[in-house]
Amino acid sequence: MDLDTVRTFVAAADAGQFQEAAAELAITQQAVSKRIATLERNLGVRLFTRTARGAELTIDGQAFLPHARELLRVAERAVASVHAGRRPLRVDVIASRGAASGLMRGFHRAHPDVELDVLMLFDIEGAVAAIRSGAIDASFRAVGVPGRPLPEDIASARVLDEPLQLLTGPAHALAGARSVTVAQLVGHRIWMPGLVPGTEWTAYYDDLVAEFGLTIEATGPNFGSDVLLDTIADTPALATFMGEQTRLVWPAGHGLRRIPVTDPTPVYPHSLIWRRDNPHPALTTLRDHLGSARPDRPDSGTWKPAWTRR
Repeated sequence: MDLDTVRTFVAAADAGQFQEAAAELAITQQAVSKRIATLERNLGVRLFTRTARGAELTIDGQAFLPHARELLRVAERAVASVHAGRRPLRVDVIASRGAASGLMRGFHRAHPDVELDVLMLFDIEGAVAAIRSGAIDASFRAVGVPGRPLPEDIASARVLDEPLQLLTGPAHALAGARSVTVAQLVGHRIWMPGLVPGTEWTAYYDDLVAEFGLTIEATGPNFGSDVLLDTIADTPALATFMGEQTRLVWPAGHGLRRIPVTDPTPVYPHSLIWRRDNPHPALTTLRDHLGSARPDRPDSGTWKPAWTRR
């Protein structure tokens, strides 16, 4: 149903005259008559009766009027839902307990007036496709994967270099260390069942292994963080990596240790990516917030893959 004809019907019903409705809508009286005639033809009923005083609603017109008003209200709400700045800012954080989720919590505390939709998408291809289609506004990623640069219409900005830590159980050989060097990790089994081929985090750890000769195992199904923590706590031969800002909780009896890694410190580079022509005003607010909140961490003494470096 054409909304212009519905809007014309409501204006004529309120004015009681086609001439006044035409003036209100800034169209000719003939245009009002044609629109009303089209609507009557589509509905198969008469909506107005012409009188000496103007136009009066028929019984059918009276029945249709409240529905016509609701149609216009629904249309207004539909437009408002996608109007820049009126719909929530949609951001992909990959996982609920990672650093990106923490960055968005910080943004929400600083800007509680910005309405947010926080999503969790898995692979970078899906995230980029969602950004390009407008399904989401931004995503936190490690910029790209070797050999697969971001499309020209996608922009990125580094927002956090997150140091890796070693997580061990209480009986692990390195459990008592205050920090460990990368060289000290050689020969130790680092279990990371969440590494999936084709993802940017797997590409990151592949380069880490190639650079320093580490042993990272991704064997077995990924049953989630609870099973990972249980296994690390109970298996002296295994350790795992986690980001410094990853938020995990485990039973006190596990006795797990989070140990900083040094010489160099591997850092995971989190970037925000978005479509260059995205007009949502809250996206600019988010980018400014992340830029001002980014820690001033020197590159000296850290390591990251060449494909993530600016």
